[in-house]
Amino acid sequence: MEREPSRSTPDPDVTAEHEEAVARGEKRVLRRTTDGRLHSFPADEIGFSPGRGQAQVRTWWGMAVLATVMALLTLGSLWMLLAPIGQGETPEWYALWGLVPGALFTWYAVRLARDEYLAVRVRRERGSPEPGA
Repeated sequence: MEREPSRSTPDPDVTAEHEEAVARGEKRVLRRTTDGRLHSFPADEIGFSPGRGQAQVRTWWGMAVLATVMALLTLGSLWMLLAPIGQGETPEWYALWGLVPGALFTWYAVRLARDEYLAVRVRRERGSPEPGA
């Protein structure tokens, strides 16, 4: 499959505008939009989708679903850890193998979902295009 010629052609006007903004101290990201045009995005308009950690989920609600699933699995691990205490036995310490990574991933996914939600809201307010992958 051949790449579109417009994707590989630099846009000198957008690049110059981007470099001027960076020289003024603004945090900007130069990316292609979903329709292939080059655009200089302010840092607050970039969520997780175009290259932060190479997430395969592209929307904030998709990441929120992943966070919810991991939170449920984390709660299941917590239950596995503490359930034996109610029967007068010692905790099942092996459940920590699911509890700790699950809690960390849940925290990370919630932060990514929040960042993307805020970025989408800012892009809508400013009328900016959606960044491409």
